[in-house]
Formats: sequence, structure tokens, C-alpha cells
Amino acid sequence: MFALSRTGDATVRASGSRGDETMASALLDDLDVRILRLLNADARKSFREIAKAVDASLSTVSNRVRKLEEEGIITGYAPILAESRLGYDVLAVVGVKIHKGKLLDVQRRIAKDDRVTHVYDVTGEWDSIVVVRLKNTRELDAFIKRLGSMEYVENTYTQVVLNVVKEERRVLV
Repeated sequence: MFALSRTGDATVRASGSRGDETMASALLDDLDVRILRLLNADARKSFREIAKAVDASLSTVSNRVRKLEEEGIITGYAPILAESRLGYDVLAVVGVKIHKGKLLDVQRRIAKDDRVTHVYDVTGEWDSIVVVRLKNTRELDAFIKRLGSMEYVENTYTQVVLNVVKEERRVLV
């Protein structure tokens, strides 16, 4: 959520949970937001480069990033990979109906598959939405059959993504 401080600088209120721990609300000032934007654009950027860009000292940037990590606002750093260049040509979105009372158990079992990139608990006709990246349609066929045969899975539907129009993995601040 964005808010304006008395001076008109942009501030961001962030709250959420990390695992089972509830993270206390944190107030991000303009410097935090500028640092996050630079890291979002290039997480390999050095603290020295960031300090120069935001007109702050190296130690200030280092302390701010460490604070953002400790508060769970920055949860890690990872490269953005071109999945298709690695042979993962099939992206599928799978709706799953799960027997009542077994939702979390089934979702946790599904999430253990390394090819599964997202498992969502959703409202609507389906109980869960699963996003999976696979190398080919044979792998998709095997995945869907294994998923459909899991205990407490009542039904599935599958959509294969033909083209990705937009896929943003960063949270933009």
C-alpha cells in the first residue's frame, strides 16, 4: 500500500507473514523504496553502485538492505531464468478439486514436486490452482495422471499456456 508522508515523499506500508510467523508492519521510507527499485531492476548491483545512485553512504545502504532482509521484506535473491532455453517448453495451469478437510495436506504434497512453480488456495469452482513447468506433453500427461490419482483429489482440469503475454515475477514498488 502506498501512502504519502508529510513531506510528500512516497512511503510504503508492508505487512505479511513469513511461514507461520507474522511479520510486524514496517514503514518503508523513500530511501528504502529507491533501494528496492534498484535491486528489483538488478539484484547483482553492488551496494557501492546503489549508494551512488541514491546519494547515500555505503554503510547506510548496507544497513538498510540488512534491515529489509531481517524484516522479511527481502526474502532472497535469485536469477530469472529463461525456462524454454532450458528445455521447459510446456507451462500448464491446473485446477484441482480436493476432498473437504484435506486441502492443505494435498496442496503440500503437490508442492513437493520441483516442477510445480505455484500452488494457490483459491475461491470459486476449484479448490486449488497449480502452475507447473514441464519439458514436453508426455511429462504433462504423466503429471496430470499422477495428480488425478492422488488420494483426496476429486477432479482436475488443465489448461496449457500457448503464449505468455506478461509474466512479472518481481513485486514492483
